[in-house]
Amino acid sequence: MRQIVLDTETTGLSAAQGHRIIEIGCLELVDRRLTGREFHRFLNPERDIDEGAERVHGISRADLETEPRFAEIVDDFLMFIKDAQLIIHNATFDVGFLEHELKLMKHAAPKIEDHATVLDTLTLARELHPGQRNSLDALCKRYAVDATKRDVHGALIDSELLANVYLAMTGGQTAMLLDDDVLGHHANSDGSSDSDDTDDAAYAQQEDLPVIRATAEEAAAHEAMLEKIRKSGACVWDID
Repeated sequence: MRQIVLDTETTGLSAAQGHRIIEIGCLELVDRRLTGREFHRFLNPERDIDEGAERVHGISRADLETEPRFAEIVDDFLMFIKDAQLIIHNATFDVGFLEHELKLMKHAAPKIEDHATVLDTLTLARELHPGQRNSLDALCKRYAVDATKRDVHGALIDSELLANVYLAMTGGQTAMLLDDDVLGHHANSDGSSDSDDTDDAAYAQQEDLPVIRATAEEAAAHEAMLEKIRKSGACVWDID
């Protein structure tokens, strides 16, 4: 599966009021792994930036005077997201702005769904954690994603945070963040592993290992910890 984690920064809160995109940041995931491919552009909005928005992202109109217009980068952007699933937090906001830009330039296919599907992680988080705060900052804290390097919001750094939050929310993220050396595999370009055959042989030669079972006290402590996790939200490995 090819997924694109996407975030935007804008001149204000509402595309309906004529606000524009000033930054797009995208990171590529393939089979739940960050590939290192990214799409990142600052854009000249050809209008002023609201003071409140500038306080959030720290980008001024003067910073953008020499940057390209959206119409100048649209083909590269749409090619990057083509046929992928977009992972967006509060997708209504970002998709609304992207479609507003496409309509302004009278693009032949102004709907994002014409180019990619969309998964809204805000909707997902609300399903997993009903009644709790589900902003990106809150989710970073909940899933122990380090956001300390972010002084202000930025499309690319927020995409990186969201990628880690999404992997944590949907389970199985730990293996994705480990180096191949840690896992004992050296992946080839075709996805195979140099160590597959030798590992199988080593396992075949291993003697039976002793099984040490948890004591009643250890089992009770483990169950108590699981109960705490259940109360904090959905326990993805413990769903009936």
